[in-house]
Order: sequence, then structure tokens, then C-alpha cells
Amino acid sequence: MEPEAHESNQSGRTLIVGNDPSSLDQNIAIAKALASLPRQHILDYLVTRTASLSEIAKDLGMPIATASQHLKRLENSGLVNSHTAPGIRGRQRIFTRLYDIVVLRLSRSSPYDPADQFEIQMPVGAFVDHHVVSPCGMAAEDALIGEYDDVISFFDPRRYQAQLVWLSHGYLEYIFPNRAQGQGQAKRLSLSMEICSEAAPSAGEWPSDIYLEINGHRIGEWTSPSDYGDKRGSLTPAWWADWNTQYGLLKVWQVDKQGATIDGTRISDLTIGDLNLMDQPSIRVRIGVDDKAQNRGGLNIFGSKFGNHAQDIVMKISL
Repeated sequence: MEPEAHESNQSGRTLIVGNDPSSLDQNIAIAKALASLPRQHILDYLVTRTASLSEIAKDLGMPIATASQHLKRLENSGLVNSHTAPGIRGRQRIFTRLYDIVVLRLSRSSPYDPADQFEIQMPVGAFVDHHVVSPCGMAAEDALIGEYDDVISFFDPRRYQAQLVWLSHGYLEYIFPNRAQGQGQAKRLSLSMEICSEAAPSAGEWPSDIYLEINGHRIGEWTSPSDYGDKRGSLTPAWWADWNTQYGLLKVWQVDKQGATIDGTRISDLTIGDLNLMDQPSIRVRIGVDDKAQNRGGLNIFGSKFGNHAQDIVMKISL
């Protein structure tokens, strides 16, 4: 353990975990070491005594190998230490618990300057182009827009009031203002939205391959597992029937210098530089389901007053 990485009060047996970047690895090790019931039992066992590996294993009913692994994790994190001492059959390691209190101190300031990030929220009904196939439709906070499976309603100006948009396959296209133009090379772009498959009316197992494109570049696909109607969405209006789609999953698509991800899982090698963000005043975003997709299970997009997440489509650009 690096002593300079943390503040400690050994007389009070207290460890105050720092929040500086140099301490990050040790902080993670401590958190992981504490996130185990057997390791908690070992720490409780050592509160009033020191003990050898064999004593700990015997008294706690653990195999020697298992106890050894847990003690190694605790020692590497700095929560216990050991020394060698004479034993019945040669020398043995004696373990000591170092602290009674561990304080995890969170940062009181952000390393991210808000001035270096632009955020735009796009209403789900503010699409500028579309191709939709029935079943399809839109719902505002208080009523349907048009009728069920009404393709014509997608041209209706009332679409800007939509809080839920659904389609069997096809796409919706949005144009975001590029507030980062002329501000330097962007480091990352992210898009978050609450989405799910579209069945008629809903289905527990209904996979759908939903894709995202930015400025004509295919970022990748995510396979939605379901059209969620098993329980009401926390924001879904009371007038919306129980048998209809209720909520989706909040997914975060991101493109940076290393590639493209969804919820941190890599989905393509496309980088932020490939999007040519600094060359144009707008950013074109298309989300949809291909008519030849392996899982052509449709698409629902939720606004801030439908589903479980109080947001529209959110774009963030970091410089």
C-alpha cells in the first residue's frame, strides 16, 4: 500500500480514502475488498485478535485455499497486513486487521468543465425526415396524435408534441444544432434515449435490431430484447392503456477517439474524427430498424413524459 495515497489516523484505526487521481487504483481495490461477505467475516474475526491462515480458515469454516485468496485481496487493498512468526511446523503468517473505520470521501468538485461540454435535448417528435411502416403511431401527454397505425399523422405539425413514437420498421431522422462548431476538435459525442422494441400491443420476448447513424455514418446496432409492457412506466400517463407499451431502456451511444460504444460496450471502430463535426453547423441523426434486419422487431422512442426516464433525446459533445 502506498502510504501517501491516503490519510490515516492509526491511533483511531481510521482510514480516510482520498479522491485524487493517483489514489484511484487503491480506492477501487478497497471497494472491491469490502464488497464480499466472506471478507467481511474475516475482518470481523480479526477485530480483537491476530491469527494465522489456518486458524482463520478453521474457525470460519473455509477451505485453506479460499481463506488465502480472501486474505490476499484484503492485504493488497491495505485493510490487513501480515508478518511471519514461528509455528508448530516452521514459520507461519500472522494476519492483523488495520482499521475499524473506512471513510470513502467523494470529490467536492468536478474535473469536467461545463464550458467544455454542449448539451442539446431534442423532442422525440421533432424529426425532420422519416420512413415508417405500420404498426406505427404517436402519442402526446394527453392523447393520441391521429389514430393508431396512421402513417399520415407523421406529417402532422402536432408531432412536435409527441411523447411516444413507434414504428414497425423504417427510421426517424433528427437534425441537431452543432453548438461545438468552431470550438476545436471534439473529444466525444454521446446520444442517450429511452427505447425498446415495438410489438402489437407489447411482448416480453420481442428482439429488434435498432441502429444509429450520425452524419450518414452507421455507428452500430443494439438488439432490444423486448417491448416492455409488464408494468406501467413511472411517467406513463394514466390514460394510456395497460396493454400498450409502457417503458423502455435508457441507452447511451458514444463515439470518441477510440471508437463507438453503447453503454460502454464497443460496437464499431468508427471514431469521432470520422463524423466531421467541425465542418458543418448541424448534426444529422437517424435511428431506425432496417427492413432486412435479422430481428425486425420495431422501435419505440420515449419522451420526457412517457416511460421511466424524464428526458428526451439528449446529445452531449465534449471538447
